[in-house]
Amino acid sequence: MRRLRHVVLTLLLVLLLILLGGWLLLNGSRPSLDGTLTQAGLAAPTEISRDHLGIAVIEAANRRDLAYATGFVHAQEVFFQMDIFRRMAAGELAELVGQPAVDTDLNHRRHRFRAREQAVVAALPADERRLLDAYRDGVNGGLAALKVRPWEYLLLRASPAPWRDEDSLLIEDAMFLNLTEDGTNERELRFAQMRAALPPAVADFLLARDGAWEAPLAGDVARAPSLPGPTVLDLRARRDAAPAVALHDDGRPGSNNFAVGGTLTGGGAIVADDMHLGLRVPNIWFRARLRYPDDRAPGGTIDLNGITLPGLPELIAGSNGHIAWGFTNSYGDWLDWVRVVRSPNDASQYRVAGGWRKIETDLETIRVKGGTARTVGVEETIWGPIMGKDVDGVPLALAWVAHLPRTHNFNMAALERVHNVREALELAPTIGMPPQNFVVGDAEGNIGWTLTGNALPLRAGFDPSLPADWSRPGTGWTGFAAPEQFPRIENPTSGRLWTANNRTTSDAWLALVGDGGYDNGARAKQIRDDLLARVHFAPADALAVQLDDRALFLARWQRLLQETLARANDPRLSELKRLTGTWIGRASTESVGYRLVRAFRLYVHEAVLAPFVALVKARCPDFSLPPLFDGEAPVWSLLEAHPVHLLDPRFPDWDALLLAAARRVVDTLGARPGGLAARTWGERNIAAIRHLLSPSLPGILRSALDMPAEQLPGDDHMPRVQGPTFGASERFEIVPGHEADSFLHMPGGQSDHPLSPYHGAGHDDWAQGRQTPLLPGPTEHRLRLIPPV
Repeated sequence: MRRLRHVVLTLLLVLLLILLGGWLLLNGSRPSLDGTLTQAGLAAPTEISRDHLGIAVIEAANRRDLAYATGFVHAQEVFFQMDIFRRMAAGELAELVGQPAVDTDLNHRRHRFRAREQAVVAALPADERRLLDAYRDGVNGGLAALKVRPWEYLLLRASPAPWRDEDSLLIEDAMFLNLTEDGTNERELRFAQMRAALPPAVADFLLARDGAWEAPLAGDVARAPSLPGPTVLDLRARRDAAPAVALHDDGRPGSNNFAVGGTLTGGGAIVADDMHLGLRVPNIWFRARLRYPDDRAPGGTIDLNGITLPGLPELIAGSNGHIAWGFTNSYGDWLDWVRVVRSPNDASQYRVAGGWRKIETDLETIRVKGGTARTVGVEETIWGPIMGKDVDGVPLALAWVAHLPRTHNFNMAALERVHNVREALELAPTIGMPPQNFVVGDAEGNIGWTLTGNALPLRAGFDPSLPADWSRPGTGWTGFAAPEQFPRIENPTSGRLWTANNRTTSDAWLALVGDGGYDNGARAKQIRDDLLARVHFAPADALAVQLDDRALFLARWQRLLQETLARANDPRLSELKRLTGTWIGRASTESVGYRLVRAFRLYVHEAVLAPFVALVKARCPDFSLPPLFDGEAPVWSLLEAHPVHLLDPRFPDWDALLLAAARRVVDTLGARPGGLAARTWGERNIAAIRHLLSPSLPGILRSALDMPAEQLPGDDHMPRVQGPTFGASERFEIVPGHEADSFLHMPGGQSDHPLSPYHGAGHDDWAQGRQTPLLPGPTEHRLRLIPPV
């Protein structure tokens, strides 16, 4: 027994030492919050203070030192996130995490973003290069100041690679990928398959927009789609069964923003912004207040409040005291497929306007941690890399504005000195970034909207929704819109502006911007109507609009379900009728009716669309519905008109299709424990906001890293967009010039370190929709960075 006790005590001691060693390593990788550190990259002392939420207040003597300190803080708090973003864009993830990332790397490496950004950096103006160099040095200084490398690298048994200048541009490329179908342009490939397999009238019908839900800022709504007649297509003549269709049921990248002018506030404008992105720990954004002296600024100080993007030295959205601004994804068309016609005599040659050119081939090596390196050959044309095939097998090159040097600059920093809406609207079209809706308001009550991006292509001679041969003279991108050609609205008579990834324009403006997969507009319409319902606004009123979870889009589907069930003679459907008859009309966590009606709509869509998908699959076996496909306009038109010739032959009539969808709701959701009555929306919409590495850790450690798995209200097609892993990455309501009366909250916290006081800080305010002040609170920690003596 003595020997056994000795062995047990020894094992416990060893375990204790291991735990102590692990804790010391983890604790050693915590950021520095207090004290004084010497940093060789600074010209003057710089101070970084934090409040209870970890909002970093950075005060520097000049703009270059401010960039250095911003990079220092970003690296100390969230370097692993920055590393993942740059590697994801460059196609270098597998080098860090191994085999699971190889497919992503193979896809992204074909863009050759690292090589492109190295060339951009070399050509940057001197002032932008100095800003970038300072930020780079600050990131590397922040890494070096950690006693132990960030904890994620301990887990991965790897060392963080130093930050390079082009890495900041790769962060922009990561946002391009995030906001544009991962750079695949699969949507237009699917369009080509539909056009090849279906009569034109049928393809037009399926791809039509639903004007009933549109709310553009300028122009008219879309006309109702025209039903193809039986001479065009008669599905009843087909007796082969249509395979089941599974529709995408998750969120889509997007955002809301809106502004109300001074006539509605009694003073300065209010700008509200909530960008919908994938949610993670830490959050994609980092809250900061950035201050530095500037003789050209009123009061002699630039004072910025809002959100930064780790990896970049600028404020992304927020306020400079004179204007406030925010973004939503524009969903314009920024990618085109170009048919690459190879020479029949030499496959390395392809046809261009006026002759032939040689395809340039670059060999890219993808290093794989713990595995064999992969080599991929990238074939480059004057239009872009070859990344796809047309329906007939012809190679396709991807023309994408993200590949252009002009879309990468640091003009965003110039917003720091802008004093009014008009100046901001003139600057926005020159900002190199993914083209976004830019909504701005100023302290005088003016508001405005335009697009950013610096690369709106001017097209000629082809349909931009389909692959085209740009070797024909006069076909392709003929140039880029000048700033004065960008769509622009300043001080509309209503005093209100709104965007929510919807179609914002018509006519010539729409021809310029194109259609990259707009939202159907229900969300924008609800925001517009919320704004029109009020005649006076305070920031709290703007937050109420952002948190609106009324299910107006599903109201007609609830009525349709009730009408369908009223005609049914099936006792199995009685509970469904009862539960969906008491309609509270919100995506609230306790609502059963919302979840059941939502499922009914999904199943009706799948049943209606199945025979059309089958027709395309007969020609193109790999076909699936295009990304961002909505389908509401054609499906609802069919349900209103009941054309027998466009009904799946499996059903004798349209009522049978609707009843089958209702029964499917009962069979799928009712079979789970507790039956239909237990199927609340909250049960389905549980937050899964996690650290990237938490799935590989034991449960108790996962819970220390991830945000709480709590039920959340909201969904698609309403202002409060919310899914388990997707939703508002921030919400703010800012009155420029009155920042003390403004608000901002966000999920996930300011730090990825589980021992940091700022890990998850502020998350509960976001989840509960509580107002959180934009300005930092009292200082709790203060760190001084000083140059060498």
